[in-house]
Amino acid sequence: MRHHLLAVATATGLGLAGMAYNGSAQAADTTTGVTAAQLQELRAQIASLQAQLDTLQQRTDAQSDINVANAQASDAAKATQDKVDALAKTVNDTQFSGKMFFDLTNIDQTSNGSKTNASGTGFDVKRFYLGVNHKFNETWSANLTTDFQYVSSLDSAADVFVKKAYLQGKFSDAFIARAGSADMPWIPFQESYYGFRYVENTLTDRLKFANSADWGLHAGGDLAGKKLNYAVSVVNGGGYKNPSRSKGMDVEARIGFVPVEGMVVAVGGYSGTLAKETESVDALHTAKRADVLVAYAKNNLRIGGEYFRANNWTTVLNPLSDSADGYSFWGSFGFGASGITAFARYDRADLSKSLDPSLRDTYYNFGVEFPVRKGVKVATVYKKTKRENDTTVDVDTQEVGVWGEVAF
Repeated sequence: MRHHLLAVATATGLGLAGMAYNGSAQAADTTTGVTAAQLQELRAQIASLQAQLDTLQQRTDAQSDINVANAQASDAAKATQDKVDALAKTVNDTQFSGKMFFDLTNIDQTSNGSKTNASGTGFDVKRFYLGVNHKFNETWSANLTTDFQYVSSLDSAADVFVKKAYLQGKFSDAFIARAGSADMPWIPFQESYYGFRYVENTLTDRLKFANSADWGLHAGGDLAGKKLNYAVSVVNGGGYKNPSRSKGMDVEARIGFVPVEGMVVAVGGYSGTLAKETESVDALHTAKRADVLVAYAKNNLRIGGEYFRANNWTTVLNPLSDSADGYSFWGSFGFGASGITAFARYDRADLSKSLDPSLRDTYYNFGVEFPVRKGVKVATVYKKTKRENDTTVDVDTQEVGVWGEVAF
């Protein structure tokens, strides 16, 4: 439009110039027929065209300002959306979790026939884990899990520990590496088949012949289409509650075979000084442990057994040698879609085969689990533990009540 008006104005101007050259502005030219009045009219038309050009220019400038403002607003909106997307990605890649083990029970404990101060009725929070896991990308992630513990019969105050704090690189299903405090190869793996950790920890954990987590380097994965699995850890040896440095590092490893879905046959081992050897203190023995697990866990059925043998676990700094071994059997069965599950377990261990051959530990429990809602379950349980030898040790503990787990 603007170019069209400019062309009209230019043509008119050229016509006027030609007429002014060929005739006088005061008299009529009979050849051209242009009078003074006509010239005046043409000048008015030119002024009108100029006014229209000025108006069009103003509108064009205003539209340019609007276009610039729209572009700036679009850029600002995109920048805001990018920030929202980045925040959403951070939130989506960060997961929070928690798990609490609690109980309300009555304990009746005697030592050589006399009741101990552990007897009585009380409420305990055996464990409360709070965890955060952040995924940087498909390979790298990090985890922090705290461990809160209060047991009314054992502690006078609550204890809080960092159980897990590691950087993970998942390079494939066959190789996952972790650096920091992370799950050890044996206890968490065995717990996944047992299924009732909130009622009682597993055999080697209960008797303090293993750690569930420790500080160091960890690796594991699944092989051969998940028919094989493995895990290995090189750690300080004192467990996650004791991150102190020792003279050398301990090693724990496990390999498992899955013959059919839900079943596993696994063997494991441990070797080290349990963080007791330092530059000023020499270890007199190396603590060693061997483990065997056969278990099945699928649908509403769990059944399994574990055996361990430990050498010099309690005599790393003792010139005398000692050993221990034990086994555990467990089973559970769920009834239909209700989720109600009956379970039982039996443990037996010889705790000092050389120094105190008659010292033994016997444990069993049985109970019924009831699901309350997703992530919440409770169980009514009876437990009995007997630790005795032929001379001075005779500790009998019976416990009955309600145990529960809350997980989110």
